[in-house]
Amino acid sequence: MTKKPTKTASRPAARTGRRKPPLSAAKRPAAPSERDAAERVARALETIASHLSAASPASSAADSLGHADAFVWHPDGRLAPVPRVSRVEIGLLKGIDRMRDILIENTERFANGLPANNALLWGARGMGKSSLVKAAHASINMDRRPADRLKLIEIHREDIESLPALMDLLRGSHFHFIVFCDDLSFDGNDASYKSLKAVLEGGIEGRPDNVILYATSNRRHLLAREMIENERSTAINPGEAVEEKVSLSDRFGLWLGFHRCSQDEYLAMVKGYCSHFRIKLAEEELEREALEWSTTRGSRSGRVAWQFTQELAGRLGVRLSAT
Repeated sequence: MTKKPTKTASRPAARTGRRKPPLSAAKRPAAPSERDAAERVARALETIASHLSAASPASSAADSLGHADAFVWHPDGRLAPVPRVSRVEIGLLKGIDRMRDILIENTERFANGLPANNALLWGARGMGKSSLVKAAHASINMDRRPADRLKLIEIHREDIESLPALMDLLRGSHFHFIVFCDDLSFDGNDASYKSLKAVLEGGIEGRPDNVILYATSNRRHLLAREMIENERSTAINPGEAVEEKVSLSDRFGLWLGFHRCSQDEYLAMVKGYCSHFRIKLAEEELEREALEWSTTRGSRSGRVAWQFTQELAGRLGVRLSAT
């Protein structure tokens, strides 16, 4: 008789136990905050990943410096190695002996850790300005150990604004670098020259000790004549306006001028190429054809001599092996 109440009492307890899930359901509003926390964590991880990916090109570029002697700089932070540089042997560069000796001496001092100047090679088209830079680089590296080899990095004219980023990348390296810009000039309202001025001299950080800049240009002051005249005619103080832009070339400590070659120098270039590549033709006929070629081109230069050599070699069936 007394056991029945006990059974009835246990039933409500069981019902109470079955009612617990609704209580846990009442805690569900906390779920959105958990989702918010998860989203914040995900966003934080994405931010970290983006920073790591942004830093990776620079680190990989710095690590690749020992893999080649020449590179092309890209403004996204990449240094693309150049396995084979298009260059002319230094012995084939005729008519520029004085400029050659000065640039090689300056480059050798720099490669040995001694003070050296940034160099501006300016003057006539096709006279071997860029060829001399590449040939000097190869000449300096000829007898050097891999750890002591000089690196050549080409930066394109349109990427000059990224030059400070390149300086930051090279600053901590144990290698020495020639940063080379071919056909450097500025037109109109182009203000990118200010990045170059800050790197050459005048910036807080300045140029790293292990970097030197070589540039070629057809213009002595890197600016078009009409650009200088326009600054002089429109500025409130014409002298100051022109001085600001002309001062860019003054920051190159070494100026090397290249002028049009004489007929004898032009023929010496042609004969040098023909001798090097074993192109056989009677001397009188060679001179006559070379002069006729230069007349049709309207100029005499190392580039014209090379173009004639290519024409002659192709006609005679001689292969020009890469140097």
